[in-house]
Amino acid sequence: MMDSFATEIFMSTQLTAPFKKQLQEQRTSLLAQIASLRGGTIGRAEASADHFGGQPEDPRAQMDTERELEFALDARESAELDAIDAALKRIEAGTYGVCTDCGVDIPAARLHAAPETARCIDCQDKFEHQHSRASGA
Repeated sequence: MMDSFATEIFMSTQLTAPFKKQLQEQRTSLLAQIASLRGGTIGRAEASADHFGGQPEDPRAQMDTERELEFALDARESAELDAIDAALKRIEAGTYGVCTDCGVDIPAARLHAAPETARCIDCQDKFEHQHSRASGA
């Protein structure tokens, strides 16, 4: 007979297993996408330098705009990868599905839609509002 702690861990593992699989698949897919877009394992900055290095006929403004876009995409991909890795760590720690800000359970529907999420809807709204004001948006 298992004690309640062991049952709780088993249930937690059982419930989080599909999310863990989904997150691992997202991570693999994102890494493959990054490698494909960059032409390998080099960073987007290096790919950008390679792409624009031998093309003096490109207008400077166009080069700058495309380079800025590549840096923005790199930052977005890095943030997405960080969120996935953090969610996988929360699964291992047994805290997955609990809002990192207020501690309430995150609804399963939200986790299915965005398994990397760390916050409940209310806390995510507050977070986005605070960061949009801070960035001047």
